[in-house]
Amino acid sequence: QVQLVESGGGLVQAGGSLRLSCTASGLTFSRYGMGWFRQAPGKEREFVAAISWTSTVRTDYADSVRGRGTISRDNAKNTVYLQINSLKPEDTAVYYCAAASLRISRTLYDYWGQGTQVTVSS
Repeated sequence: QVQLVESGGGLVQAGGSLRLSCTASGLTFSRYGMGWFRQAPGKEREFVAAISWTSTVRTDYADSVRGRGTISRDNAKNTVYLQINSLKPEDTAVYYCAAASLRISRTLYDYWGQGTQVTVSS
């Protein structure tokens, strides 16, 4: 059974930083592209960042976090991370990690975590 468990969410002041973690089990983590998504109240879930599983690591970012966000992975720990700096109130959302059998994707994911809440106060 595949499980993705996010952690690291919480309440942060605007301008601060946060690092989210997502630990996977039940799959060959090193062969899955990983992504982060978020869903704010009343809005649809949106893509945030993705990282490939290939030896030459590729990353992809939504415009909303490009320059402020960094996605990384540690295959030895089956964990993907998302660091966001210079947080804004509009970053407030539930953040989800996901695993894709594709190398890297913005849309096609096979497994999803339960999410972790990030709240940015102004």
